[in-house]
Amino acid sequence: MGKAVLYSFRRCPYAMRARMALAVSGTEYEHREVVLRDKPPQMLEASPKGTVPVFVTAEGDVLEESIDLMRWALNRCDPEGWLDRDDPELVTANDGPFKHHLDRYKYSTRYHEVDPEEHGSAAVRHLRVLDDRLADSPYLCGERRGFADIAIFPFVRQFANADRDWFDAQDLPKVRHWLDELVSSELFAGIMAKHDRWVAD
Repeated sequence: MGKAVLYSFRRCPYAMRARMALAVSGTEYEHREVVLRDKPPQMLEASPKGTVPVFVTAEGDVLEESIDLMRWALNRCDPEGWLDRDDPELVTANDGPFKHHLDRYKYSTRYHEVDPEEHGSAAVRHLRVLDDRLADSPYLCGERRGFADIAIFPFVRQFANADRDWFDAQDLPKVRHWLDELVSSELFAGIMAKHDRWVAD
C-alpha cells in the first residue's frame, strides 16, 4: 500500500477547503503542488478533468471533487464535529450562483459581454443571506466553525480580495468579521504554507 497523494494549487479555493479538512482530520498524505498551466501527467492520469484538488488514497481510489474529499476525510476523523454543522443548501448556493457571479466579477475579461459591477452586486446579495445568518451566531451553523464555514469562506475571501476597499464598503459587517476570524486562524495559516512545484523524480 502506498502513501496518499494530494495534487493541489495553493490559491485555489476548492483546494483550500480540501486541505483544511485533511488537516483537521489529521490525514497523512504527500502534497504535490502543481502549476495549472502545466499539469503533471501523473495528475491527469489520475483525474483527466485536470482540476484541483485531486486526492489519491493509499488504496488507490481517486477523489476529484473537493466536497467529496472533505467528507471522506471528516468521516475518517472529525475532531471538531464539522459534519454536525453543515448546511447543504448554503454550500450549493455558494458553489453554484455565488461562484458564477464571483468568476464574472473577478475575471470579467474571460467572458463575453459581462458587466463585472452587475455580477459584483449579485454576489453581494448572496452574501447578505450569510450576513443575516451570522447575526444569530458567530459561525454559519452555530458557535463553532463547521463544515459549511470551511466549504464557503475560501470563495468569499477570493471575492473580497478582488477589490478589498470596495468589499469593505458593502453593508456586510457580520460577513467581514466571520471572514477575518477564519482567515486569521492557525488552521488556515497552516494550509497556506508555500510548497515548491512538484516534479516527479
